[in-house]
Amino acid sequence: MQINEIQDELIEDFSLFDEWESKYEYIIDMGKQLAPLNEAYKTEENIIKGCQSRVWLHAYIEDDVLKFEADSDAIIVKGLVSMLVKVLSGHKPEEIAQADLYFMERIGLHQHLAQTRSNGLASMVKQMKTYGLAYQSINQ
Repeated sequence: MQINEIQDELIEDFSLFDEWESKYEYIIDMGKQLAPLNEAYKTEENIIKGCQSRVWLHAYIEDDVLKFEADSDAIIVKGLVSMLVKVLSGHKPEEIAQADLYFMERIGLHQHLAQTRSNGLASMVKQMKTYGLAYQSINQ
């Protein structure tokens, strides 16, 4: 499935909820479904800078695609990073680096997240795209 198809699927999932409280619960549920990150990857070098909570992001190449694993010590943030992992993991580095992540705006995340969480989300996106650029140059 392509990045935009996954984004469209997420947008459709969120359209099922009328209230933001329900959307927050859905984000939390997504975080609970995120596979636990191996403790070996919960290192200082894997912490995303710019997040108020601690967020760990581990990236690696497997079968020519970039994969992400993540975790957070905050339940909402874990849900947010799980959405990014769902959308971006398993794609070619250049696709990740160039992805237009429109789903966050379409589901209204920026309007409903506190400024610090919104900034943290932007830091997560930036780090994942940076990995895309880095692995793209390694693979060439």
